Formats: sequence, structure tokens, C-alpha cells
Amino acid sequence: MNERKIRKPLKRIKSGAFERRFAMAKAGVVASTMFATQSAGNLFRDKESRQIKQKEILSMQAQYLVDEIGKLKGSIVKIGQIMALWGEHFLPEEVTLALHTLEDDTTTVAWSFMYKALEDQLGPEKLADLEIDEIPIGAASLGQVHLAKRKSDGKLICLKIQYPGVSDAIDSDLNTVANLLRLTRLVPITEEFEQWLDEIRMMMKREVDYVLEKESTVRFKGLLKDDSRYIVPSIYPEYSTDQILATSYEPGVNFNSPEFLGLSQNRRNHIAQSCMELCWREVFEWGEMQTDPNFGNFFIRLGDDTTPDRLVLIDFGAVREFSAETIGPGKLMIEGAFKHDKQIIRQALIDLKFMKEDTPDRIILAFTDMICTAIEPFADIEKHPPPANLLTKNGEYKWAESDLAARTLLKASQSAFSVHFAIPPREFMFLSRKLIGSFTLMSVISAELKGHDILAKFID
Repeated sequence: MNERKIRKPLKRIKSGAFERRFAMAKAGVVASTMFATQSAGNLFRDKESRQIKQKEILSMQAQYLVDEIGKLKGSIVKIGQIMALWGEHFLPEEVTLALHTLEDDTTTVAWSFMYKALEDQLGPEKLADLEIDEIPIGAASLGQVHLAKRKSDGKLICLKIQYPGVSDAIDSDLNTVANLLRLTRLVPITEEFEQWLDEIRMMMKREVDYVLEKESTVRFKGLLKDDSRYIVPSIYPEYSTDQILATSYEPGVNFNSPEFLGLSQNRRNHIAQSCMELCWREVFEWGEMQTDPNFGNFFIRLGDDTTPDRLVLIDFGAVREFSAETIGPGKLMIEGAFKHDKQIIRQALIDLKFMKEDTPDRIILAFTDMICTAIEPFADIEKHPPPANLLTKNGEYKWAESDLAARTLLKASQSAFSVHFAIPPREFMFLSRKLIGSFTLMSVISAELKGHDILAKFID
């Protein structure tokens, strides 16, 4: 049924707590020995050459450890992915670059191993109803997806199969990573960091809860049922369990595919607007959202002369409902930036407990200026115009040509924010992650949009 080329699959997964800890300890010893040996040979170089070579050695060491993490599967890979997103605050650049490779498809697991998991969960009678492709159409850290055809009616079904033992290994994996960080002193182990680890633990346990993901999928399908721009898969409950999620097969192309990149600017803008409106609906209307910014969570169902292109939403494992204490001030901050109202932003900072009692006014003003810059693509171009070269003749913001991220980071680096501001609620980190992911997507697909018109209807 499929002839895709994939990397050599793993024959099995190390699922036992001791086995996984031993694998990571062994990898750590090998990496440390590699680092020490190569560093010793670097001592006799001149200072500049030594620094360049040392970066290369650190990069090789980090990549080796990341490759070993990828083989383990499970939450330990997800932890690495999260640290890739936030690691620039506390990890060397070479380490974060290596961790980013975990965001790609990881090594698949052999069919014999996955079939045993299917048989244990569904039983031979239900499996007899299905003709299943042994080569997965997608592989990730927590499970992989196989395409099946129901023999009775020819329906195509996606079987998302969780790797056996993954859910049981979450606590052990987190403890292993925390202990490695303590021993290597890569990050300061503070109370806030311990709370962040607890947040990761809760997030991992939600992502391996396929019953919860099934409910989230059904809920979002209901929320979007009257909007023809979106496709949400249907659930097949008869083939779904707490470790298997069966959905309708919804074909589409990726954002980086030649088919999508070859579309006209108008068609790409249509998809981009659908993405941004979905993001703002999650924030302003529903108070819950898909917090994983991975572009692989979206497909595009290409249309034709009579049918518009549509957005296919395929993964609801990272859906998160936000508390009023976070989503309220979060919306207030966006509104303040949209209106360039510094008093509204200031109130949002107070409500989030982001601002310290002794924060000087000049720091608050600098922060609000940074927030207004970050929301630049959605500002009123008559009152707060962006750089002229970033607007089309029709007043659309040209995302691909904008250096928005660099300008925002520059404003952050020029101010003493870290000294005067407290760490925001952990939920707020996920909200900002969602917005950053959506903004990045706009740049990747070279969107040209009138952002003010999109956001205004949610603010009003």
C-alpha cells in the first residue's frame, strides 16, 4: 500500500525506568569522554582557533546526546523539544541547535513491535476488520501513525499508536533530565525551574492521554463545524482506546511542500488569514488552544477553480484550557498593544504579577514599547505605520520581509527587563509560545495581510 523510504526502524523501545536511565548515563559517559579527549588535543592551538574548535567539539557532543535521546522516544524527547524552544535563555547555542533537530520526524519503530501493541489494545477480531500499512505515515516522540483501510466499506483510517511504556516512563524521564542538569550545572536549579519541570510533567501526561485528545478533537470539530475553511478529522471510537486514537484520514500537503509554495500570493494569503483567525479565536473566544507550534499539526487541502483551499487540523494532543487569571490579562495585553495604550499594558502586567513592586516607570515604558513593536503587523497603519518597505501598495503587511523578531529582541536586550520583572505565570509561557509559532508561520509562508482588519473584530 506504500513504498516510502524511511530510516531503519528500531526493533524495540527501551521502556523500563532502569533501562532508560542506564542508556542516558552511558550516552553521557561517551559524550563526556569524547569531549575530554578532543578538548585535550585542542590545547596547543592559538586562542582564536581554540575557541572555534571548542564550539565544534561542543556541537558534536550535543548532537551525539540528542541522537541518543531520539532513540529513546517518549517524554524525554518532548523535554528536549521544549528546551530547544526556551533553551536560548540558559543553554549554549550549540546545544539548542542540536535540540532543534528533535522537532523532525524521529526514528520509527518496527511494525512487529507496533502490531503487538495494536493487538493488545484492540484484539484480533477488530484488527481483522482492517488492512493496515506497515510503514508509518508519521512518527513522533510519543507514537506513530499508520494508515488503515476498513475492509467492509473501504474507509481510510489513521491509527495513532502510542509507543508501549511511554506513559509509565514520564516521571522517570523527567527525574533523569533534572538530575543530569543538576550534575552538569547547565541551569540554575531554582524554585521556578522546579515548577517548570512540574508543568512539563503535567503536559506530558495530557499528551499521552488519548481519551482526552479524543474529547478535544470532538470539541474543536464542533466549534468549527460551521466554518468551511477548516477540516477536523472524525473519530472512530470503535478503534480508539487510551493508547490508540483512530480518526478519519484527511489528506493534504505540508506548508513546506512544492505544491503549497507554488501557490499564488492570493491563495497563500487566504490560508494565512485562516491560520491567524483561528489563533485569535482560540485566544479571545474559546480560551483554549493548540499550544504546540509545530507546523506539522496543519495540512492544506488544495482546492481548484470551484473549491477554495482548506486548512486541515490533525493533532489536538497539546490542547490547553487557560485559566481566567492568565487568559484575561493576556487578552488585555494584546488589546493594549493593538491600541498602543500603555496604561492597558501596564494593568495587564500587574494582573499577571509580571511586574515587581519597585519597577521604574522608564522600564515599564520600554517594555510596553517592545510589546507594541511585537504586534506591529496588526496595528492601525494610519496611526502607527510600520516601516514603509513592509507594506504593499494595498496596505498589506509583508511578513517575509520583516525583521520584526530581530527588532523586538533588540529592544529586549537594550533594557533591564530581567532585573525588574518577575517570572510570569507558567500558563503565559504557553500563550506566548502559541503566538510566536503563529507569527513564525506567517513569515515562513510569506503572508501579506491587513492584520488590523483581522484582529480588530476580536478586540471590538
